[in-house]
Order: sequence, then C-alpha cells, then structure tokens
Amino acid sequence: MSTSTAPIASTLGAATAAASVERSASTSGGIATGRRARVEAGVRTPMTTRLRRLWRGPDDDPTWARPALIALLVATAGFYLINLTANGYANSFYSAAVQAGSTSWKAFFFGSFDSSNSITVDKPPAALWVMALSVRLLGLNSFAILLPEVLMGVGTVATVYAAVKRHWGAAAGLIGGAVMALTPVAVLMFRFNNPDALLTFLMALGAYATIRSIEKGSIRWMVLTGVFIGLGFLTKTLQVMLVVPFFGLAYLLFANTTLRRRITGSLAAVAAMVASAGWWVAIVELIPASMRPYIGGSQTNSFLELTFGYNGLGRISGTEVGSVGGTQTGPNSGTGTLWRMFQASIGGQISWLLPAALLLLVVGLAFRGRLPRTDARRAAYVAWGGWLVVTTLTFSLMEGIFHEYYTVALAPAIAALVGMGAAEAWERRDRWSGRSVLAAAMAITAVWSFVLLSRTTSYGGLRIAVLAVGLAAALLLLVIDRLHRAAVPVVVGAALIAGLAGPAAYSVSTVATAHSGSIVTAGPAGQGGPGGMPGGGGGAPGGGMPAGMPGSTGTSANGTTSGTAANGTTSTGTTGTTANGTTSGTTANGTTSTTTGGPGGIGGLLNATTANSEVVAALQTNASSYRWVAAAIGSQNAAGLQLGAQLPVMAIGGFNGSDPSPTLAQFQAYVAAKQIHYFLAGSGFGGQNGGSDAATQISTWVAANYTKVTIGGTTFYDLTQPLSSSTTS
Repeated sequence: MSTSTAPIASTLGAATAAASVERSASTSGGIATGRRARVEAGVRTPMTTRLRRLWRGPDDDPTWARPALIALLVATAGFYLINLTANGYANSFYSAAVQAGSTSWKAFFFGSFDSSNSITVDKPPAALWVMALSVRLLGLNSFAILLPEVLMGVGTVATVYAAVKRHWGAAAGLIGGAVMALTPVAVLMFRFNNPDALLTFLMALGAYATIRSIEKGSIRWMVLTGVFIGLGFLTKTLQVMLVVPFFGLAYLLFANTTLRRRITGSLAAVAAMVASAGWWVAIVELIPASMRPYIGGSQTNSFLELTFGYNGLGRISGTEVGSVGGTQTGPNSGTGTLWRMFQASIGGQISWLLPAALLLLVVGLAFRGRLPRTDARRAAYVAWGGWLVVTTLTFSLMEGIFHEYYTVALAPAIAALVGMGAAEAWERRDRWSGRSVLAAAMAITAVWSFVLLSRTTSYGGLRIAVLAVGLAAALLLLVIDRLHRAAVPVVVGAALIAGLAGPAAYSVSTVATAHSGSIVTAGPAGQGGPGGMPGGGGGAPGGGMPAGMPGSTGTSANGTTSGTAANGTTSTGTTGTTANGTTSGTTANGTTSTTTGGPGGIGGLLNATTANSEVVAALQTNASSYRWVAAAIGSQNAAGLQLGAQLPVMAIGGFNGSDPSPTLAQFQAYVAAKQIHYFLAGSGFGGQNGGSDAATQISTWVAANYTKVTIGGTTFYDLTQPLSSSTTS
C-alpha cells in the first residue's frame, strides 16, 4: 500500500470498526453494551457527542426536560452564591473547628474545636470534614467554608428532581426541585455552616436510593441507603434516624422481589448503616481518653452519652444536661404543640407548602390504594410521606431545645410530595377527583401564604396579589377540562407563581441579609420571631462580642436593642462597671440586673466576633511557646479569638461552658506547665440546666492569682504573670 492511500485506509478501518461496534450494541443488549464495546474496540465517543447527550438527556425525555433541569440547577447555584460571603464565618463555633481541622489531621478526625485538641464540638465531625478539606484547598475564608454548603444545596435539588422524575415525569421533578430550591430555610442553611445542610442532602440521597431499591428489589441500592443514613449519623447523630422507619417499611412492603430478599435487603441496609457510622464511633470510644480530645456536650467524656443524652433523648424530653437556660417555653422550646410548624417565625421557614404536601400525600395514597403491592408510586408516597409525618411530629412535640433552622430537614419531603401529588392529580384532570385536589391544594397554599406574608409589614402588596391570583387559579383549575387549550398554560403558570411567590420573597430577603451566630432564621426582619427576635437578622442576640470587647450592638432575645459594654457584658440601657468587676445594667422593663465577672450575657453564648488587631498581635507573640495562646469560657468566646489569630484557643466548658473540660486541677496543671498564655476575662453564662461548674471555679482561681491586662480594649489575665500574693494550689 502506498503512503498516499494509508490515511484513507486507516480512516475506513476505524469506520468499519465503529460500525461493527454499533451492530454489536444493537444485537446484544442496547446502550450500555454498545458503550462497553466501543471502549473495548478503542473507539472514543467525541466530546461534542457527549455534551449533546448530557444536554439532551435520556431518549424518552421531552426535549425541554434536560435544558430545564440544567437551568434550574444553574439558577439555584447562582442564587445561593449571591452575597454568600456577607455571612462571614457564619456560626463561628463550627468555623473555628473547621480552622482547627484544616491545620491538624487529629483535630480533623475527631472534630476538635481547636488544633491542640482540648475538646470537640458537640456533634460528630462529618460536616466539618467537608468544610475543612475546602479550607485546606482554598485557605481560611468565608467562601471556602460556605461553598461546600451551596454545592450540597444544588445536589439536594438535583436529588429531589431525580427521585420525583422517575415515576411522575420531568415536569413533576422540576416542580419538586423548584420548591426545594426556594424553601426559605433551605436557602438559609445551604448558605450556612451548620451540620443541617449535609444532613438534609444525605437524607435526600437516602430517599432516592430507597426508591431505586424498591423498583427492582435491589439489595445493592438498599445497602447504599444504609450508607447514606450512617453518614447522616456522623453528621447529626440521631436526627437522621427519623427517616429510617418508613424507608425500611416501604422496602419491606413494596419492593419488587420476594419476601426473603426483602428481609435480606433490609438487614443488609442496617448492617451498612451500622458499619458506615460505627467505625468512627468505635475508634473514639476505644481510644483512651488521655489520647483524644474531650467529647464536647457530654458530661462523662463519652460520645455515646452525647448521642443518647444531650443530642438525643434530652432534646425530646427537655432534659439536656448542661444546656444554658434550661427548659424554655414558646415556639422554639418547652411545651410542644401539633401546630408548632405553623407558629411565629417557624411558619415562614418551612410551612408555605406543608398543608398542600399533607393533602397531596393523603390523596396520593388514596389514588394508589387498590393497585398491586409493587406499585412504585405508592411506595414513594410511603417513603417521602413517612419522612414528613414522623419528622414533623417529632419537631412539633419535642420538649427540649428547638431552633427554626432544624426544619430544613422537612424541605425535601415537602418538595417531593408537592411535585408527586400535583402530577398525580393533573393526570386525573379530566375527572372531578383530580381537578378538585388541584384546586384545593392551590387554595390552601394561597390562603396560608397570605397569612404568612401578613406576619410582616414587608409584603403588603404581594400578599394581596398571591391571595387573588391563587384563588383565581384554584377556581379555574376546577374547570380546567373546559378551558381553551391556549388558556391552560396560563392557568398552570399562574398557579405555580402564586404558590412559589411567598417562599421566593422570603428567600430573596434571606439572601440579601447577612446571617451569623448560633440561632439564625430565614426571611425578613420583624417577621414575628420567638420573643420578638428578628427573623432574618444577623444572627445571635446581643452582638456576641467576646468578653471585654467594646462597641457591639445587637438585638436581644426579647426583641429590644442591646449593646456590649467595655467589659463585654450585654445589656439594655445604661451600663456601669463597679470596682469589683460586677456589671449592672437596666433591662427593657426598667429593672436593674447584675452579673458578676464578665461576659455573662447571651451574646457570648450565641455568637462571636473576630478579635481586633491588637488582640491578634498579642496572641501571636511567642505563640510557638504555648499549646494554647489563650483560654476562654464557652466556645463562641474562644472562637472569636481563634479565628482572629488562627491559633489554638481552649474553649473551657465547651459550647455552653458547662462541660467538665478541663477540670480546675487540669487547668492548673496546664498553667503550671506554661501551656496557656492568656485567659479571657469572664465567668460564664449562668442559668445552666445542670452540668459542671468547673468553668466558674477556673475563672475564680484565675482572677485571684494572675495579673489582669487590657489589650485593645479587651480584658485578659496573663497566665505567665502571677500576682505577688497569689496561691497556685
């Protein structure tokens, strides 16, 4: 063969090989086999073809489905990224632990608050792992910490879409995805660094895997469900277990396989769940306490006690030992009520489409009631509906500490049920049963959106428009079968806009507002939060300055404006400090309150601000000579110093200052060994529901024995300068 004809022959040979591959694919099993054969034959699919397939999606999808999904996901990502870094370090408690994990692999593994591994945060570390890896890659900054949360949000929207689309079609999936993306509390938490973002994503993945396992009785997919639940346990312990009963029940009852395989698959899922969570728990429990950090939130240095006590049954019964403030009352904690999800600021977080979701769940189960056992749609209703009902009842009736942002765990279930139920009813629009369900769901949503929007003065015109358009759409849905074809898209579009306008408005307010601290809510300020707390404000009451930092202002828990005095105490009105360090202030009702020692105020418990440049410089001076450059009571007070200096700060007593870590004797030993430089002035928060008083003992001992210094307006004790008359025992 001549050299001039060689390229032609080569091209013809490649074409012949490709044709042979395609024939092989068409006769021996379809697309997957064809792709495998092309790989084996060395024939590569052009990149343009791959991109075209990605854009087009599966062959049985409508041509608009995949572009619409991509647009939804891109829009979600863009919306969540807007103004992201305005949240700063968000919850400084977790950001400090992320900083520690980004510099120490030991702190990374255990979820330690500080890189010197004094104490862990009061949750397992899975959520911290993701953020710490991002910080290792991008450096310590707000964007690096919060970017993974945004990606989890986009992933959750995609997961809800995929789960709903499998049996109800692309339009239903897009409705579910849009509801998920615009749920106000989801917008808040997928731009924040609490563990709830990862927990919600993992639960959604678990629901998707359960639905896949039911379709063909797949044990492998059920094992994957167990893995997602196990990872959820390593994110926020027992909360993930709320979805387990109905995931398992749906598989046992409806999986398309024999009873024996259903039982085997269930046991395999349980084993996978235990293995994916238990490996870390076993290591932590088996390692001697002297070789690991103290388990924050526990009173006995035990992760099992933390799991079943403070973060477990204590949240149900209201007996969280060591919590500050004890059992409270109102919509956030105390006496539970079936209507909690609709009360005060909680309603605006999550309940916009909750009534419609519950209605569509009941009707969907009724529509599918007489179908064969393996009906996949009914199984999906049971899985998603069980998630929604069990979690709603638990949140509503629990007597312990409850915060509005917990409700993000309901968002995927509500979104999925709205998409599924709306599609189910739409398929029956030629019958009265289908049309009446669509109309009822629309009317309920419009009226409830009007009520929620009326709880703030921000949306006077919008609430009227939502009510008018929503009720008009509901009436037209009753006669949708009699309308001209051209009018149908208009009615459907009006219904979607009216149903999503309320949560979208709250979501826009959420994105436009900076959020920080331990207690945050979505939506506009002044929406009627607990005790008057602004709904979308900048986080914690009181401004959260570490003790002694002047100049902070914020909103207190009862809705009044407060300020931080020079010694760090938060109060309302005038504040003065006596010679003995006792701080008095005038409360909102005109009475005088007195606290001894230092931060005392709720600001130091719920939020932190970065230390000023003079404090940072002092902490960084000779930092290598100390294991901890400072110690402070409570994790938020310590977090402000640690994030400013980016050096380890000991959080005495953990988050609430009520953990016995360290004891007075241990702290004295650290000081004697010159392992701690400064102690931030302050005596804790007060009002503890049990727990250790070691922090108070330490504060008293330090004040009696070491020299007080003022750095950049902040009061410390220099633990390298004992008083001449001090006693060190």
